[in-house]
Amino acid sequence: MQVLLALDTTNTHHRKIIRGVTTYAHDAKGWALHLMHDPHQGLLYRDQDPLEKQLILDLWQADGIIAAFTSRENTDALSKAKVPVVGIEPDFGWGEQVAHIPSFSTDNRAIARLVAQDLIARGFRQLAFCGVPTTRFTGWSAQREVAFAECAAEAGVPCDIFPTDSAKGKGVSKVHERLLAWVDSLTKPVGLMACYDVRAFHVLDACRQLGLLVPEDVAVIGVDNDEMLTELSNPPLSSVEQGAKKIGYEAAILLDQLIAGKKAPELRIQVEPERLVTRRSSDFWAIEDAYVSEALKYIREHACEGIQVADVVRAVAVSRSTLESHFRNAMGRTLHAEIQRVQMECARRLVATTDLPLKEVATAAGFSYVQHMTTLFRQHMGQTPAQYRKHARSG
Repeated sequence: MQVLLALDTTNTHHRKIIRGVTTYAHDAKGWALHLMHDPHQGLLYRDQDPLEKQLILDLWQADGIIAAFTSRENTDALSKAKVPVVGIEPDFGWGEQVAHIPSFSTDNRAIARLVAQDLIARGFRQLAFCGVPTTRFTGWSAQREVAFAECAAEAGVPCDIFPTDSAKGKGVSKVHERLLAWVDSLTKPVGLMACYDVRAFHVLDACRQLGLLVPEDVAVIGVDNDEMLTELSNPPLSSVEQGAKKIGYEAAILLDQLIAGKKAPELRIQVEPERLVTRRSSDFWAIEDAYVSEALKYIREHACEGIQVADVVRAVAVSRSTLESHFRNAMGRTLHAEIQRVQMECARRLVATTDLPLKEVATAAGFSYVQHMTTLFRQHMGQTPAQYRKHARSG
């Protein structure tokens, strides 16, 4: 089985997708993978080598293709392909030309909400989002920006947005000057989401030049969990693991089914993010009240062990009435509500991203009874766990 991957190997997200495909290929019998580097990057050696420039399907003789829609020429070739094709991120690039091709994409709204909820849970009462100018290829940044701002508004938290349109067509120095001025103008402390890890790296550099403390003044979270960038950053960068490997693995499963003559059950499949990997750049509780900060840390670390309010009170070593009063004044909710919130977020993630039976989900999230979790799930999400899982899979 000859399978062609037409993906951008310079892109962290695509490299992880390739790893997911490779995992399936190692499990499948007779799969041989061939990689075509993305041609739209315009590197000089690719101009000298015609094989690097265009997707010539007759030449590759593939039985199936997994591809991103990164150039008009290649997308046109994919739309006319006589072999099964599975697409990646159809909304960004030239994907409108291939609406009939089943495609996988990341859930940008879920990514943004995951970050916003984490920063809000850490007590930040000022949020900010730093994106990139919108082009045919960067609509994902705009999607994350909108969802992040919506989540902040729902929580009653102000949110500043870096004005990316003012950066269009400007030189590097001008854009950097605008970024410096914007970061400097933010009300501190601020919890900041960068649209992806490279942008987060720019923000951290701006903080360094301005003499701002990270995460005490500016807590920064990126997206992609690019191991090189997260460790190069100073401090190490918190980042969202998108679920790219899962996209690659499931795209390979679907392609295998298409090659076998089966039909795709749906054309657009969204995959929720796996998790937020917390590192030093956001590992901070923006709460001046020591009792509340300690309670939040304990709840975050132990909520899914089935703890009760009494356990939190013992951990903080203060009277229950005092802790409840401080917590309500600082967070606007009770200790019990916070425990439940963390448990429900765990349950929501497991329902959306795994096939675990609901009984196992309930246990992993710290609920004693699956019926209790199901009742709370309906109250919090407006759907039963089964309905939510089906909706998450349908995109």
